[in-house]
Amino acid sequence: MRLVEPTLKSFAIRRPRPKPGGRRQHFCGDKGYDYAETRKLVLRWGYTLHIKSRGDEARELRSNSRFIARRWVVERSHSWLNRFRRLLIRWEKKADNYEAMLHIACAIITLRLAGVLG
Repeated sequence: MRLVEPTLKSFAIRRPRPKPGGRRQHFCGDKGYDYAETRKLVLRWGYTLHIKSRGDEARELRSNSRFIARRWVVERSHSWLNRFRRLLIRWEKKADNYEAMLHIACAIITLRLAGVLG
């Protein structure tokens, strides 16, 4: 919650000003962004909010049997990356070397999913 404003300010590519009646930009967040201050800040920046309130997901699961939470995709990917000990325990002093190991790990994961590696 405390890092929303610094994150919005630190985008590498300058965000175009929203035009009146034009296409709006969207802000998608999870329950961690469900605070009144965060909502006000994001609206002030001109984004359309998509933040699930606390308990909305559980209610949606109970009422709609076809509802699928998409959060697991990111959590699964982090879990796969954490299996590479060299990434989990960072021994590299240079950021370039660490980033290279990250790319190698992603390539191995992709090749495993494609069935090339066992």
